[in-house]
Amino acid sequence: MQLGAKIVNEIAQEHIILVDENDNNIGVAEKISAHVNAQMHRAFSIFVFNSKGELMLQKRAKKKYHCGGLWSNTCCSHPRPNEPIERGIHRRLREEMGFDCPLEEKFSFKYKITFDNGLTENEYDHVFAGKYENNPVLNPAEADGWRWISLPELKSDIKKNHNRYTHWLKIAINCPQINESATNNTNDK
Repeated sequence: MQLGAKIVNEIAQEHIILVDENDNNIGVAEKISAHVNAQMHRAFSIFVFNSKGELMLQKRAKKKYHCGGLWSNTCCSHPRPNEPIERGIHRRLREEMGFDCPLEEKFSFKYKITFDNGLTENEYDHVFAGKYENNPVLNPAEADGWRWISLPELKSDIKKNHNRYTHWLKIAINCPQINESATNNTNDK
């Protein structure tokens, strides 16, 4: 699959933070360049739960530069250069899903995967969790759909239909801190 010129132009204008293996800033790169050259960069993944302990999944817009049409966690993106990650998480949650809520960092992990279109995600991913009870207002440039799902149901479906989900979701969903976040939200009623 080749990237369309319009998509390449849009993401070429964005810049992301390059990091080392310990998440220390080592520079800035154009978003497309970092993904073409497999450079490690800072990212975040947001997991929003309701009071039933269900996770809000996002179906990525088909026209995204990678993983279009796949189900993923509530929101995922990159902080901008000189933007504290705490500001970036709230900015992107509003931009992608049309709402904001309190978020708490739970853990971080590193992963690297090359996609069929030749781009590579090489991320130091900070995972945040929050609680929200209402429906999102999707940005169609970012998401084609959403749904609430229990973690046991999600894990079961990932086993049966692993190609419907993003790589980073499949990693993060098995971390104990995600289960704790879902359980804590059911205890907060």
